[in-house]
Amino acid sequence: MSLIMLFNSTGCEAYDNPVHYFYNKTGKSISAEWRAHDYVVVSLGLPICIFIILANMLVIVAVIINRQFHFPIYYLLGNMAAADFFAGISYFYLVFHTGPWTINLSIKQWFVRGALINMSLTASVVNLLAVAVERHQTIFTMQLHSTMTKRRVVMLIVFIWLVAVIMGLVPAMGWNCVCDLTTCSTVAPLYSRSFLVFWAVLNLLAFFIMVAVYTHIFIYVRRRNQLMSPHTDQPMHNQTVISLMKTMSMILGAFVICWTPGLVILLLDGLSCSACEVLKYEKYCLVLAECNSLVNPIIYSFRDKDMRHTYKRILSFPWRRMCQREGPSGIRFESVKTGAPPEKNNCNSTSLEPISEQSLLK
Repeated sequence: MSLIMLFNSTGCEAYDNPVHYFYNKTGKSISAEWRAHDYVVVSLGLPICIFIILANMLVIVAVIINRQFHFPIYYLLGNMAAADFFAGISYFYLVFHTGPWTINLSIKQWFVRGALINMSLTASVVNLLAVAVERHQTIFTMQLHSTMTKRRVVMLIVFIWLVAVIMGLVPAMGWNCVCDLTTCSTVAPLYSRSFLVFWAVLNLLAFFIMVAVYTHIFIYVRRRNQLMSPHTDQPMHNQTVISLMKTMSMILGAFVICWTPGLVILLLDGLSCSACEVLKYEKYCLVLAECNSLVNPIIYSFRDKDMRHTYKRILSFPWRRMCQREGPSGIRFESVKTGAPPEKNNCNSTSLEPISEQSLLK
């Protein structure tokens, strides 16, 4: 907020105008009355945001409590879940500051709303770039996991979020159209068109780089497997590398599919494409981008049996605690009928089930 307060030192009187002033200038409709699609956005947005927050919180806890996930690649996946968790909070904030509520927003509140979305996207993009570099390094050195120390991983994660915060605050720190209404965009009436072009091109370029890196890795792994003898003593290692790469490719593919349409809309708006009808597709692109934070936890559970097992341990923890209170040492005392087989204690079955020795993201 203190950075946004610097606006007042520019001497630009436009900062005293309400948000709807800029919407009217750019031709983006805004109404104080609740319409049908406003109710739809709120009624669907809230449960989706709650699910995103809870699901990604589950992934973060799973990475923390399961020591088999204490490797750089899993720390980065956990940070990806943290970015999705932050995205869920950002969308939750957006739901209560959109539609008819937008007309009552101050300029500062509007920039906070946009900064949260920008931060979550930047954190995800930079994190995926870090994962791509990590996978490239490990696979081309014939390793499954990186030798990166925990300290370096922590520093990398801090760097990712530092970049996210800076990029999120760029429009609020001056790259906007508040003092030059002729440069205002249509989709985001307080953002300048030049910023939208920069933002869209930067992220699309990052997408292209990540796709190129993963394509290079896949070609290398395929050629290496073809050249290796069928009597190699590392078939499981090779299969693990391929399986892990498939999982990361699914995550990257889902991210590109969900975010590319929205970035293209921003790019077209930044290029002043009046015939593109960007406002017609804006809401759909935002919903699609929101779904990305919903898809990633599903991919983790679908591809990794140990991640699924850890989910079960976390979710069944209250049930096991309740069963342990029913008798000493977690034993449940019941009357046994003559001739009836003894019942299995379901309270401890989940907690006593061993975790496999390797987590392969199968």
